[in-house]
Amino acid sequence: MSEPAGPRQFDETHDRLTTVTLDPNTITSINPDEVHEWRIAIYDLVETNKFAPARVKAVGPFALHVSIVGNSIVLDVRHPDTFQPIAAHYLSLTPFRRLIRDYFRIRESYYSAIKSGSTYQIETVDMARRGLHNEAAELLRTRLDNKLEMDLNTARRLFTLICAVQPYAKRIDERLSELPSVLFVCSMNSVRSPIAAALARQLFPGRVITRSVGVRGGKADGFVHEVMGEVGVDMSVHTPHILDELVATRFDLVITLSEDAPAAVERRGLEYGSIEHWPTADPATIEGSREAVLSAYRTLRDSLRIRIRERLEPLVSGGSQSR
Repeated sequence: MSEPAGPRQFDETHDRLTTVTLDPNTITSINPDEVHEWRIAIYDLVETNKFAPARVKAVGPFALHVSIVGNSIVLDVRHPDTFQPIAAHYLSLTPFRRLIRDYFRIRESYYSAIKSGSTYQIETVDMARRGLHNEAAELLRTRLDNKLEMDLNTARRLFTLICAVQPYAKRIDERLSELPSVLFVCSMNSVRSPIAAALARQLFPGRVITRSVGVRGGKADGFVHEVMGEVGVDMSVHTPHILDELVATRFDLVITLSEDAPAAVERRGLEYGSIEHWPTADPATIEGSREAVLSAYRTLRDSLRIRIRERLEPLVSGGSQSR
């Protein structure tokens, strides 16, 4: 009889996360303090971690895309450069409800202790906080056993991220929602379609469901992060997706932005109330100085903002999808 396998021996070069992103469709907030808390939790998780999906042949490092569907956190492991899917697991929040409530209760107690300046109170609360994190981390590793492998410190940081994002999750099942739905499609879901979807969410918060996908997989684009940050949109949460990953198959409006997108949408067999093609130049193809490239990205952003506001206003106001 063979001996049971012991704890995983993590490879520091490959068994780690280098990128963590959040699904802007299911984790939403316009409060800068809340977004700042997400960023801190992500930074701490990425800075030091030991992480690997179990039972897969893929070699890391890895990217982790986090979304919330119903009562579950979806932990979607991907290639950090191409964002090709590797493994995805649903983690029910139900076993963590008490721990999440205690997390926020202890956090408030910790802030109060700091304000009071009582060293004894700070140490007492900090001890309770560490104990809670250890309990949650062990539960997290148990629930993900044989799915995702991580050390205790990584599990602690992942629990902190879960606590930071779950209060701001949209619990509406998009399949049952009466909100109008819009899909933006471009070649690689790196520049044009994610910018369009993010602008639509910013212009019509809580009034429209927007998705963006590519015909094929692409990479995250630093210029997109920069020019969208200028208008208050955090694009570091974006993970490129492709048409084949879509769960929803019907949209009120589909807008294609690249030459290869209309045929790809037709092959995918999507249902829609209306489809429009907006020929849009890809600023990623621009050559020249950094400022010239940024100018092209800003032009794309600003032109899409105008067109999206004009096109979606009647849709979200209950008008027709057709022009």
